[in-house]
Amino acid sequence: MAANAIELTDANFATETSKGVCLVDFWAEWCPPCRMVTPIVEELAADYAGKAKICKLDTDAHRQTAGQFSVTAIPTLIVFKDGEVAKRFTGVTSKQDLKKSLDEALA
Repeated sequence: MAANAIELTDANFATETSKGVCLVDFWAEWCPPCRMVTPIVEELAADYAGKAKICKLDTDAHRQTAGQFSVTAIPTLIVFKDGEVAKRFTGVTSKQDLKKSLDEALA
């Protein structure tokens, strides 16, 4: 689990993503590509502290939210702006691409 990332659940997802910019990493413990993304998510959590929320949602434990956003492959990373999907990535994604999307959403 990313040390600085906010852990999301089906119960708190809407509240945490409703205001501002938020990156959500949809992941699962058994997923090797998800583990490859974890260090990137941790770095982004530090880089964007106070500017954007960086979050993780375990798709095995919180299937309702994963289904709501049609997450059928993981890792899926979604940038939300005020509760709306701004950008979506599936598979291992570079820190540079994620930063670009976060910066665009913050602009």
